[in-house]
Amino acid sequence: MFRDLVKRNRSYRRFYENHSLQYQTLKDLVGLAMLTASGSNRQPLKYILSCDSQKNELIFPHLAWAGYLKDWAGPSPGERPSAYIIILHDKNIKHVLGCDHGIAAQTILLGAAEKGLGGCMIGSVDKKKLAESLKLSTEAYEILLVIALGKPKEKVVIEPVGPAGNIKYWRDKQGVHHVPKRSLDEIILSI
Repeated sequence: MFRDLVKRNRSYRRFYENHSLQYQTLKDLVGLAMLTASGSNRQPLKYILSCDSQKNELIFPHLAWAGYLKDWAGPSPGERPSAYIIILHDKNIKHVLGCDHGIAAQTILLGAAEKGLGGCMIGSVDKKKLAESLKLSTEAYEILLVIALGKPKEKVVIEPVGPAGNIKYWRDKQGVHHVPKRSLDEIILSI
């Protein structure tokens, strides 16, 4: 059922790093994104795929992992993603982007969840340093998002936002990642 797939698609930040992903798997996930809608059908997105540990090491230091978890710098060695998909804007195709990259990223992550994988859409990226590390032309391409992928090593649970209205995600002593979500009654306006 589609609802179950959406519920499985959480933002995972710890992985079994030794669970390798094949390049073809990443290519298949981007193939799903290729099928999605694009403003004016311009298709300005390009992708960098990485399932190579040396290339992954070039990507990892330029990512910020969990803004609300102030005492956590990100996944430790052994818990890092085994793959990444970097979503780029090809500046030569279109100069103004809408929501194409959000649609593509969500589609990739839903495809990953269907395959029993997990991921995290990361927008907090040192784009300049990552481009330098990858020798990417910033004249032609803009880094939009990085999707970390792998076999999840953590449990993520959804719970209702409490009476105080705190929406910050948190981890308990067992390492379970809790994500408060507003209720349907709160997010649907009756006007």
